[in-house]
Amino acid sequence: MTTLYGIPNCDTMKKARAWLADHGIDYTFHDYKKAGIDEATLRGWIDQVGWEILLNRRGMMWRKVPDDVKTGIGLESAIGLMLETPSIIKRPVLDTGDGIHVGFKPEHYTQIFAGQ
Repeated sequence: MTTLYGIPNCDTMKKARAWLADHGIDYTFHDYKKAGIDEATLRGWIDQVGWEILLNRRGMMWRKVPDDVKTGIGLESAIGLMLETPSIIKRPVLDTGDGIHVGFKPEHYTQIFAGQ
């Protein structure tokens, strides 16, 4: 089962969701704002792609993080920050069951779902 993780009002999420719908891909949407993210799932993603890929350092939520936290960020502090504020996780995170993919580019999704 394919799961798309993110927040509903994000423009990139809207594009990803539209792409999946336009291509007839069934998926479950996991809303961070309502459901949060559990530590086991987050650590599993980190094992696959690394915390640096998952932590969105370009968004509004990162700008709200105190400078001392930003300068001392590492694996465990990043995990704590993402658990506390899931909307700081880069979006979308697409879990196809075979792996996770972070971010949205139409050509990448085309490759992921080729042959389905």
